[in-house]
Amino acid sequence: MHPPNFVLPHAVAVRPYLGPGPYGDVFGDPVVVRRAFVEDRRRLVRSPDGEEVVSETTVRTRRNERIPLGSKVTVWQGTPHERTATVITVSVLDHPSSWSHLEITLT
Repeated sequence: MHPPNFVLPHAVAVRPYLGPGPYGDVFGDPVVVRRAFVEDRRRLVRSPDGEEVVSETTVRTRRNERIPLGSKVTVWQGTPHERTATVITVSVLDHPSSWSHLEITLT
């Protein structure tokens, strides 16, 4: 079950991480995720390699979105608060009788 639209009022732009290239990291074309909830809140998270990292933003979106680790995400697009950050973690929250969604933490 997806969260209803009214709890996902924001849009974010995602440049999916494709992997390393000969001249640095390679990213795909930007994709706009039109249903998201963006929360600027500083918290300490663990990266996939176990390192403690400070996350400045958490994004929640529908479960079917594809946002790989290392992707670049632009939040608050078109406002003075616009910024692009890197995906630290992607957590899947899946429940058979409640809202299923992704929780993405950003640098």
